[in-house]
Amino acid sequence: MKRWAAFGTLHPVMAVIVALLFSVLVGTSLHQARPQEKGEALATESAPELRPLIGVTSPKQNVLQIAILHWYNANLVTQFTTGTSPYGVAFDGASIWVTNDGANSVTKLKPSDGTKLGTFTVGTAPLALAFDGANMWVANINSNNVTKLNGSTGAVLGTFTVGTQPDAVAFDGSNIWVSNLIDNTVTKLSTSGTTLGTFTVGTNPAGLAFDGTNIWVTNNGSASVTKLSTSGTVLGSFTVGTNPTGIAFDGTNIWTANFGSNNVTKLSLTGTTLGTFAAGSGPNGVAYDGANIWVTDFNGGTVTQLKASTGATLNTFTVGKEPGNAAFDGASMWVTNFGGTTVSKL
Repeated sequence: MKRWAAFGTLHPVMAVIVALLFSVLVGTSLHQARPQEKGEALATESAPELRPLIGVTSPKQNVLQIAILHWYNANLVTQFTTGTSPYGVAFDGASIWVTNDGANSVTKLKPSDGTKLGTFTVGTAPLALAFDGANMWVANINSNNVTKLNGSTGAVLGTFTVGTQPDAVAFDGSNIWVSNLIDNTVTKLSTSGTTLGTFTVGTNPAGLAFDGTNIWVTNNGSASVTKLSTSGTVLGSFTVGTNPTGIAFDGTNIWTANFGSNNVTKLSLTGTTLGTFAAGSGPNGVAYDGANIWVTDFNGGTVTQLKASTGATLNTFTVGKEPGNAAFDGASMWVTNFGGTTVSKL
């Protein structure tokens, strides 16, 4: 009341000016609060998880600051240097591992900030990795073998011969599976490295995935996937798109990245096609984050995010040159950029 009474003692014109200035200040304060609320709602809608407005230092938000931070949240892509031509990527529950095809090595990174934890020499042209709960297995396409690394230290624990041009590797909870591109076979190894069997699949087997019961193999040269029991029995062969490469299991269904037809195929576990969805140019790798499917677009330098339940395109993110494969660490998606020396974290 005293504040308003004070206005009455001013010259009438000054009183009007002061009143106007006060109303503008109040209006500005209220206006600044609204974008904060709107910004938070939009950030929730544009990201798979609720992200705080990082960098905000005051409860009285600056409109420009919010605009910048909102853009940052919607387009967050960070890159870290690994080795030459990074291609395969895997998460071991604590660290990110990347194969450097052009450097005959594997790089281990800290997921939180990309700190390089080690670089380890493996075979020639390493392409893929799989973690068995204790050790990392690496498929070396040009030396026809796989390397077993200690998951903690990176020390080489063994090198084991498989088929010709091994280019994918998977763990089924008990044994290691390797696809041999030229032999049209997959090799089954014990975790000690003993060969337990070699099984014929389709033409040019490229990708491997385990659904909790069976092994799935993409046959790059025959536009199909083969379903194997863990004993190696062929349970079915199912048509997908052209030149299927990457493959992933979403907890319910199988997804294949079809490099030659620029799409992905969603299959039921019985092999029924549930949908075919566009996915950039040269879709190569595919990964699941618990809700969505991520596809690397090798020819387009992007990653496409699809809703796993419907196949609807949610986002397209620009990464590095020739993105090869992707892996989820529980919080972020990691993408290898084969045409350079980096991995992208989204």
